[in-house]
Amino acid sequence: MAAYPRPEPPVDNEEAARKDQEATGRAEQEAAEHAAVVAELEDRWRRALADLDNLRKRYARELDRERAAERARVAAQWLPVVDDLDRALAHAADDPTAIVEGVHAVRDHAMAVLARLGYPRYEEVGVPFDPVQHEAVRVVEDAEAAPGTVVEVLRPGYGREEHWLRPAAVAVATARRE
Repeated sequence: MAAYPRPEPPVDNEEAARKDQEATGRAEQEAAEHAAVVAELEDRWRRALADLDNLRKRYARELDRERAAERARVAAQWLPVVDDLDRALAHAADDPTAIVEGVHAVRDHAMAVLARLGYPRYEEVGVPFDPVQHEAVRVVEDAEAAPGTVVEVLRPGYGREEHWLRPAAVAVATARRE
């Protein structure tokens, strides 16, 4: 038996057109759904960017407010020192020796303000040299002091532990050369 090609059934143009139209409709519907998802994601992304930008701006405003408040707190701490200076100058004309007493009072008040702000005065002699707390500006030969010991404070330091405003300028003992 010879193989003869099988005849194809007659094509219904209307049926084919309907199937094409259904496929096109489904593709358009899927494309519309995908476009809606993309639009929603894009909207969420833009909102997140706007939220981030608003957060940055709010943080910058809060930081400026905090800095201004801290400056005001520190300045308020120094106002009594300025008042003491004014009083000392006012009494200086009446009694010239009063100016010395006034300057001592102002210095004591200023040191108290620094201590309240977390920077107490540091001027110990006879302690081992510590490069964190001290700045060696002079080395002296001293037979009575152990080498590496602070023998004189030339300028006091202010602060403590990890918060140093300024190290103390000191003279450090060294071994006597013979």
